[in-house]
Amino acid sequence: MVRDAAGPGDAPEAGRTPTAPPAPETAPPAPEAAPTTPPSRDAVLVRRTMAVVAPVADQLVSYFYALLFVRHPALRPMFPVAMDLQRDRLVKALLTAAEHMDDPAVLSHYLRDLGRGHRRYGTQSFHYPAVGEALIGALTRYAAEVWDAETEAAWVRTYTTISGIMIDAAAEDERHHPAWWEAEVVSHDLRTPEVAVVTLRPDRPYPFLAGQYTALETPWWPRVWRHYSFAGAPRADGLLAFHVKAVPAGWVSGALVHRARPGDVLRIGPPAGSMTVDHASDRGLLCLGGGTGIAPITALVEDVAGHGGRRPVEVFYGARSDHDLYALDTLRRLQRTYPWLSVLPVVDADARFPRALRGLGSYGPWDGFDACLSGPAGMIRNGVEELQALGFPARRILHDAVEDLVPYAY
Repeated sequence: MVRDAAGPGDAPEAGRTPTAPPAPETAPPAPEAAPTTPPSRDAVLVRRTMAVVAPVADQLVSYFYALLFVRHPALRPMFPVAMDLQRDRLVKALLTAAEHMDDPAVLSHYLRDLGRGHRRYGTQSFHYPAVGEALIGALTRYAAEVWDAETEAAWVRTYTTISGIMIDAAAEDERHHPAWWEAEVVSHDLRTPEVAVVTLRPDRPYPFLAGQYTALETPWWPRVWRHYSFAGAPRADGLLAFHVKAVPAGWVSGALVHRARPGDVLRIGPPAGSMTVDHASDRGLLCLGGGTGIAPITALVEDVAGHGGRRPVEVFYGARSDHDLYALDTLRRLQRTYPWLSVLPVVDADARFPRALRGLGSYGPWDGFDACLSGPAGMIRNGVEELQALGFPARRILHDAVEDLVPYAY
């Protein structure tokens, strides 16, 4: 059963987020051409359905949950009491996966992370047919103008594939890891009035990779989980740090910033995400981190350092004001320690941070670099566009906000 779209910052709860420079005088190199494969017939039908239901997303989501809870009332306690916090996540995640059915490389990581993550809700394999039934019922009603037997069959095949990958991933994970870890808050450092660095001690060893993220549940909002990136590489003492920004209507983020104190116990889901360093490569890293999205970028820097620092790392740290560059001192200390690291703060009140890359003629060229992006969904979307304009092929641009970049996701 899909419950959260697995993403590195669960907007508006958590961000994975300088004056716009002039355009470059010379055109950037053209992106590498990639062979195109015509979409499958199922993909065509699925995307046609999604285009039809996009304008009525709210109604579709409400009807989906009505069908699910009326037909299967035993599932209701697995969801938060306040469903306005749940909203469209389940359907959004399903449609995200459906959009990428013809892209196995993207889909595999996404669905396996979802399957492992949903163990924390008590999801079992026999719950998936109920969700699929409700999804088909909602689509039948709200995509009536294009719905026919062929479209329904395409959706059944698509959902069967999606649920199968998730079920298999959950079963494999259950053999090795708990559904969640309990973790005590050991320190709470308020960096700005709205940003805190929260450090936790898990109750048992917690395996993860720098650049990944996880989901946290607080004791104040049971069954409400929000995604946050690890703010450092794995530590010898086993402690885990997170950067959290309190946002309006952010119940979990507000609790973590303004209410959590040392001694409080949280729950942590399994690690997820594929924005990690390939240590078999010597390619440089171009990292764009906006807002609290600087957390996993800092983790990647520490990870490179821990493996000998054989590659150049260029970090562009974006914020709307100098006040929001709360992690700059930490990055500057790392820069003084490691000669292969360069850190450039980019202050842009209009949130056009990724465009800065085009005007920084003294940086680059980026032929020998991979790119990592972390921040608000809009920043990542714009960053991907700018990097591709600079000649980065899609396969060398890493980020974990898949569900926020799908055209028809809500």
